[in-house]
Amino acid sequence: MAQNTHQSALNGPSNDYHLLPVTDRQMRYARAIAEKSALEIPVEAQRDRKLLSDWISTHKPHSTSQFDNYPTGKQVAFAERISRSKRRPIPSECFRDKQMMSNWIDHNK
Repeated sequence: MAQNTHQSALNGPSNDYHLLPVTDRQMRYARAIAEKSALEIPVEAQRDRKLLSDWISTHKPHSTSQFDNYPTGKQVAFAERISRSKRRPIPSECFRDKQMMSNWIDHNK
């Protein structure tokens, strides 16, 4: 009996107070993607920042620039702050690969 009560509590209505609303900038970008690719943005994704972010990641156009794999300016700035505070140099190859830079940041925070 107690197990049934516990199970129904798990499947009952959820509080979505923890969900963050989408940002205006995020919604504008999603609409631009939807217009270009003739897609519709799911209603749930229009209300939840994480779901919309996932939708954008799935549907955004993939560019083929030689600089796509380079770390972002924010990533480099954050790594340089860590480098100064911990007095550890950033390996030069990290400046050419965003995943390597991300790994360096994670290991040196």
